[in-house]
Amino acid sequence: MDERVALVIHATWGFPQTLLGAASAFAFGRRNNRYLFRSALVTEWKIARGLSLGPFIFVPQRSPRRLVVHEYGHSIQALILGPLYIPIILIPSLLWAGLPVLERRRGRRGITYYAFFTEHWANKLAEHYCHEPSMR
Repeated sequence: MDERVALVIHATWGFPQTLLGAASAFAFGRRNNRYLFRSALVTEWKIARGLSLGPFIFVPQRSPRRLVVHEYGHSIQALILGPLYIPIILIPSLLWAGLPVLERRRGRRGITYYAFFTEHWANKLAEHYCHEPSMR
């Protein structure tokens, strides 16, 4: 997809997460390294987890490119789902990543973080569109 078209879709159909992403980029990005990856603005931050809000991607400093590719997959999900991205992808992903009970369950059962439907789908989309490996 043309990057300009993606940005228009993010700014209209995906307005809620794009607004959150822009506010976060403003709040967290002023002193951090930033660069463009396809149609997304990547900000390296001091938080140990990645986050994607529309065309705004946040990754830990010195992250592997595979993580950026994975987070770009979430940007593609935002293009597809528009305003449904927050309840279908963002909230479940945040819970899957951050709830201690789920972290313990993953550890006990040997389940990779990327097995969860939101993460697995992001990997598949990213690898298809970027032609690069994503997280596993």
